[in-house]
Amino acid sequence: MVNHFHNNKISASQYGSITLALRVVTGWTYFSAFWRRLILENKLDPDAPGYIGEKFNHFLPNALLIKPQIEFLVTHPDWLWWAMLVFTIIEGVVGLLFMLGLFTRLMSIGVFSLAMGILLGAGWLGTTCLDEWQIGVLGVAAGFTVFLSGGGAYSVDTVLQQKIGSSKLMNWLSSGEFSFSEKILKKIVIGGTVFITALTLFTNQYFHGGVWGKLHNLSVKPNIHISGAQIENGKLSFTIFRNEGADVYGSFLIKITLKDKQGNILMERAANELASMSKSDIKNYYVAKVKPGKLSIVVPLGAKATLHFIEPVFLQSLNTDDLILELTDISGIIWTSKIN
Repeated sequence: MVNHFHNNKISASQYGSITLALRVVTGWTYFSAFWRRLILENKLDPDAPGYIGEKFNHFLPNALLIKPQIEFLVTHPDWLWWAMLVFTIIEGVVGLLFMLGLFTRLMSIGVFSLAMGILLGAGWLGTTCLDEWQIGVLGVAAGFTVFLSGGGAYSVDTVLQQKIGSSKLMNWLSSGEFSFSEKILKKIVIGGTVFITALTLFTNQYFHGGVWGKLHNLSVKPNIHISGAQIENGKLSFTIFRNEGADVYGSFLIKITLKDKQGNILMERAANELASMSKSDIKNYYVAKVKPGKLSIVVPLGAKATLHFIEPVFLQSLNTDDLILELTDISGIIWTSKIN
């Protein structure tokens, strides 16, 4: 019985069948993105709430390696819309064919690539846990694993090969046995595993400090970076960029104050005044826009804008070295900047 067991080799088709659940579930995670955006709702409408382009804008502040590409798209709305459409269609096609097991290995490369994009762009996001990072690294691992296994018996690939035959090229694109030796396959498995493990540990540390040192989560609370604060021609101008906090919830500025070093208030805008602020005094740079809300100025994640304020006192001769700009969030957080 023991000898009989050892003499029965597992076929390539059986190896592929072992990964069926992984293939179907991973495929659905990508196909469901297409399903949500185009079938259940229209999230490709730039004027509708939940526009996918704004979600993409949320990736910008702390993306790894691909930040310039993201910034180019969010500053070119027409290009962004086409990119989101193409990306959504690719997710739908890759996810569906991956689930069906049609051109399984080619689709696994698509899964690997999509997961890598999610990891590099959004691996830092996740309010209660490391949501996007987990999706990214698991997608990379799933793509690599299914590339090696193929679709197995429960795939369209196998049905087609039984009817029309197979070839080395089709085995590489779909499913079936590889043409190289078991020794080379072992090296590919070990090499790929080492690379993906290193990628996992590196990104876990880079985004969250999850390997050593102090843990951090940039999605927990908002942060606004202030730059270019100046008074010129009777006008106070400064640029804000929200680079941290939850992607599904804005930062709400309820007070903007300009003080001198003695604490004297030269300008103050309360919540109701900010809520009625003219949009012409807000210059937005990206798709995610800073705008007046019902009770405050709303600053979405990834939004960048220059704000302008006019006060008679700004026409006077002021020692700007002594002036401090304060922005107060509804949570009580205060961000400050000196005036240039």
